[in-house]
Amino acid sequence: MADQTSNTSIMESKPAHPLHQIAETPTHKLLLKQWLKEEELILNRTALKETQIDSVRKELTQLYCFFFLFHSTALVLLFSASSRGPQSSSCHRSWIPSLCSLLFSLGMIWAVRYKTDVEGHLEKLLEREKEDGKLLAKCVEELKRKGVEFDLLKEVDALRRAKSLRVEAKAVRKWSARDFVSLFFFTVSCLVLGLTRVILCS
Repeated sequence: MADQTSNTSIMESKPAHPLHQIAETPTHKLLLKQWLKEEELILNRTALKETQIDSVRKELTQLYCFFFLFHSTALVLLFSASSRGPQSSSCHRSWIPSLCSLLFSLGMIWAVRYKTDVEGHLEKLLEREKEDGKLLAKCVEELKRKGVEFDLLKEVDALRRAKSLRVEAKAVRKWSARDFVSLFFFTVSCLVLGLTRVILCS
């Protein structure tokens, strides 16, 4: 009889599982639901950002292909036209295809630069969403592990402070891959202008 009483007292004194404690505490339960819902929203936003980045990269690939296709086709047509007509007249009017090529190249360089900037902006947003997801997942894990011992005011305030104080380190401006892409397209455009002049005047 004494053994049964001692066993009963031990079972009663044994603390409940943290999840049971959360289920019995309205504030902790509500906070857990909110955080789980926010985690799901972050996952959805992350998937959306990844889809947008893939779409922008496909558009960039199309711009690259269109740039080289246009110039290669234009050079072939100019070479064919110069071999048929008189050389003096072709050279005299060489400014027309040169101007068209220059305007097209400038437009394509601007479009490529714009798309690469959009890609960089989306990558920063994606990185921020992933950091928020990791931070929130850590808080959810702490809440599930501690149960009612989880200090709502302290932990929630720490989460908000971590988000607000997260400042991106602004490094010194350096040449990036996007700058080299723009420089490469500008160089190719200059070469095309030179080839246009050579084809029509030589």
